[in-house]
Amino acid sequence: MGGHDPYSASKAAAEIVFSAYLDSFYRKREEFGAASVRAGNVIGGGDWAPDRMVPDCIRALQRGKPISIRNPNSTRPWQHVLDPLSGYLLLAAKLYNHPKGHSGSWNFGPRGEAARSVQDLTKKVIESWGEGEIQIESEEDALHEARMLHLNCDKAYQMLGWRPRWDFDRAVAETVRWYKEVYSGGLALEMTREQIKDYMEARYD
Repeated sequence: MGGHDPYSASKAAAEIVFSAYLDSFYRKREEFGAASVRAGNVIGGGDWAPDRMVPDCIRALQRGKPISIRNPNSTRPWQHVLDPLSGYLLLAAKLYNHPKGHSGSWNFGPRGEAARSVQDLTKKVIESWGEGEIQIESEEDALHEARMLHLNCDKAYQMLGWRPRWDFDRAVAETVRWYKEVYSGGLALEMTREQIKDYMEARYD
């Protein structure tokens, strides 16, 4: 469980194709702008996909089972989904007003020193949930994964003035809160709206 991003290579290849296509066909069009975006490891309520770190944690906790993890020391740029979405919207507005100056590829994620290990994430999920335990798989059972993933987001920080509003602890706490509320009978839409409101009113962590 957890931490493995099988799409990294395909994302990188897609960015190369996008850049080549933009340079070949659209760069000379004065009023045309296009951008590709990439985010770090996104977490947030409403994700039920299999083989995803937080959804797997939540399913285990809900069933009263230990959270089984492999490669506990693998480090990822975890961030709440609302952070990159705020960056996408900011970029779209900039791209509309100044298409040439904001075309190209963009990364949105926390700074390198804010990245945390899979085990750190799991412990924080358990802390936010209120109970649970971790079961680490043996090295023989673990799939090969990159030990550390990091996105260089300096371009978004410097050119857009963007940065995450919720730090690691807040991102995990809000994610777990969403699931707990919904499992307790709360409405997903209302919970999502509440978190968007809280996010927009938050100071930068």
